[in-house]
Amino acid sequence: MPIYQRGKTWWCDFATPGGSRVRQSLGTRDRTQAQELYDKLKSERWRVEQLGETPAYTWDEACVRYLREKDSKKSLSDDVTKIKYFTGYFRGRELRSIKRDEVMDAVSKLVHVRGVSIGHRWETGKPVSDSTKNRYLAFASALFRLAANEWEWIPKAPVFKKRKEAKSRIRWLKKSEAARLLSELAPHLRSIVQFALATGFRHANIIGLEWSQVNLVNKMAWIHPDQAKAGEAIGMPLNATALEVLVAQVGKHPKYVFTYRGSKLKQKAATGFKNALKRAGINNFRFHDLRHTWASWLVQAGVPLHIIQELGGWHSIEMVKRYAHLAPEHLREHVESIDSLIDSGTNLSQVSLTEEETQTRKKALFAAAP
Repeated sequence: MPIYQRGKTWWCDFATPGGSRVRQSLGTRDRTQAQELYDKLKSERWRVEQLGETPAYTWDEACVRYLREKDSKKSLSDDVTKIKYFTGYFRGRELRSIKRDEVMDAVSKLVHVRGVSIGHRWETGKPVSDSTKNRYLAFASALFRLAANEWEWIPKAPVFKKRKEAKSRIRWLKKSEAARLLSELAPHLRSIVQFALATGFRHANIIGLEWSQVNLVNKMAWIHPDQAKAGEAIGMPLNATALEVLVAQVGKHPKYVFTYRGSKLKQKAATGFKNALKRAGINNFRFHDLRHTWASWLVQAGVPLHIIQELGGWHSIEMVKRYAHLAPEHLREHVESIDSLIDSGTNLSQVSLTEEETQTRKKALFAAAP
């Protein structure tokens, strides 16, 4: 039987003129639609094999191939989320029939999801940020480029214009805020927060840290390339704070450094972390902002940006320049170098004032100061 049901969904099963077998879901529960889709699919396969036409690949086929080829990608779960969203608009559609404006329209309708349950979800109705929309556009762009340039499934990939994103401010803690937060945290959370502030390690790297990645004698810890976001190993010399935290964890688990009740930490204990922030009077702060805090403190201590880049494992110096404004003092020597030029080549510094005029100007300056 060329079409049949699996559960409530219709499938097809037939042989092409060349003898290959086609067995796939038709993506519908309607018998009439299933028959129409089957007839169309069979006709297309005949034209491909008998007339040499280019196959009409579907959105679904493109997504399956994308996932197969990107199965080692660390952020693949994020791509799966995007695929699920877009599939709600393009399921069963021929890839070459999907227009740029349709993708842009789908992205414009993105809203925050409050929760998910079997079969449905609750939406807040609040639009997502432009940066989130840009990430969805970036995924769509990558998939269509693969289909056009590598797979040769479509003649040309559509181009998506990204939205202009507002520059987000870097959220970091003052020393007094960090002290308040640490005092409100449960012991197991206090340890990972202290370690984050001391090393700048990302949350996933901290809770996944193994004793094989630590050398207490040489005061070193490292992140393997496959664990690092930029794909490059990170070596971190351990300061006194980081060492103290690690020594306190010795003997708690044979493999993992940070644990809770004898087991590896699986998450950041979001509720406990949020409650501690609330008790400490700290708003608009995420765990990842501890990494921003670490970098900000180093910048304010005068550590060069290229050193922070290497320690933090950032791929680009541009990522670290976000913190440069926190320590403008490193520019002072360059600004003051103009003094010698003024003294040697102009009369600007030779203005003669009486003592009375000097004092009057000083008083005026102090009065105008905020």
